[in-house]
Amino acid sequence: MYELEATADVLLMTGQGQSFRDQHGATAAAEAREPSEEAVLIRAVLDGDRDMYGRLYHLYAPLVHGILLARMPRSEVEDMVQEIFLHALKKLDTLRDTGSFGPWIAMIARNRAMDFHRRSRETVEVTDDLRSSDSSGPKAAEILEIIRSLPDAYRETLVLRLVEGMTGPEIATRTGLTAASVRVNLHRGMKLLRGKLGFEEGL
Repeated sequence: MYELEATADVLLMTGQGQSFRDQHGATAAAEAREPSEEAVLIRAVLDGDRDMYGRLYHLYAPLVHGILLARMPRSEVEDMVQEIFLHALKKLDTLRDTGSFGPWIAMIARNRAMDFHRRSRETVEVTDDLRSSDSSGPKAAEILEIIRSLPDAYRETLVLRLVEGMTGPEIATRTGLTAASVRVNLHRGMKLLRGKLGFEEGL
């Protein structure tokens, strides 16, 4: 369901900053006029409509998947996503702000990833069998492993953008980060990633 689409070609794209700003401006204006979808869904779930939790899952599974993938071996991620959403459902009544489901479940995911590494200290190699379309360029698994070596804020944002396909505004909305923080994380993270992949600055 979640396929790694980041290739060397993606990393060479430029001019993303302005489009992000334009898109975020339009998105922020629209969201200011509309009620929070997550708040409506959470109220429905708490009122007994468990089917609405499936919609929350659909909205936030890419966020949880990306956070875990930035920190854990791929083989462990799918099961952990399910565990986290089951845990969140049981604890949903403890969520004080129904508009903060994204940051809340993101925190749960980060904590579960830390717990995983406390239980298993040995280094786990990336075992993805995905391949880049260009056999002479970096493989998808190699790019993912490099992303995992970056500072925490950058690797999480890059995985959400490049692997999960989330836009800058979506990352900001789901994680609770400011749009400016997401822009900085993407810009600096992509710069570091290009450098590690051997791309010269300005290409």
